[in-house]
Amino acid sequence: MQTTGNTILITGGGSGIGRGLAEAFHRRGNQVIIAGRRQAALEAVAQAHPGIRTATLDVRDPQDIARFAARIGADFPALNAVINNAGIMRIEDWHAAEVDPDTAEATIETNLLGPIRLTAALLPQLRKQPRATVLNVTSGLAFLTMANTPTYSATKAALHAFSDALRYQLQATGVDVIEIVPPYVQTELMGKGQATDPNALPLADFITEVMHLLDTQPNAREVLVQRVLPLRFAAEQGYEGYVKQFTAYNDQFGQLHAL
Repeated sequence: MQTTGNTILITGGGSGIGRGLAEAFHRRGNQVIIAGRRQAALEAVAQAHPGIRTATLDVRDPQDIARFAARIGADFPALNAVINNAGIMRIEDWHAAEVDPDTAEATIETNLLGPIRLTAALLPQLRKQPRATVLNVTSGLAFLTMANTPTYSATKAALHAFSDALRYQLQATGVDVIEIVPPYVQTELMGKGQATDPNALPLADFITEVMHLLDTQPNAREVLVQRVLPLRFAAEQGYEGYVKQFTAYNDQFGQLHAL
């Protein structure tokens, strides 16, 4: 993927990794459109970075995705990249007396069905471009499950598999598929405490490394920052097991990173 001269749509662009990527691509002169449910958050980004465009989207709603795709196609006919970044991560207690599946269902709708539906809706437009890219943001937990977020880990593993299959099916077209695999990053995905957790990779450092990898490895299938390598290749290293608590995950990560 070339990191300049694009028209890029980023879901979940109002905060966290989505906002960081939006700002980075905007600085390189790309036309950036950020989408999400919280209009106020989107407008805050656009006001801080004139030229970034906004559009509301609920990735859990198939009808809203259809509406959104039609609007984006009309307003941005040169769209040639979509970053499926919107996601939620919630703790689940599956040894409770009664398990409420609402969290699992919301996670699947947001993290997996959302990217699949949006990609399907935008693919006809992407295929009109000389070159186009679908970038799916997964997680190191796609490769090493965290036990208290089982559905989140499952959706990211599924999105990894979907990305592989989609890349294969589109290999004869002008549409490439890239997977961005974050480690534990200082965002508010799991709450405000995560944004300042010293065990998490600073967001600015993550974004800088991602952009460097995209610049220097334009044909990469997976964008893997150094901090995520122990998770991504845990199976190859012979590491097995589940991390049972978020703090334990941090401790284990430090040990794995030192390997």
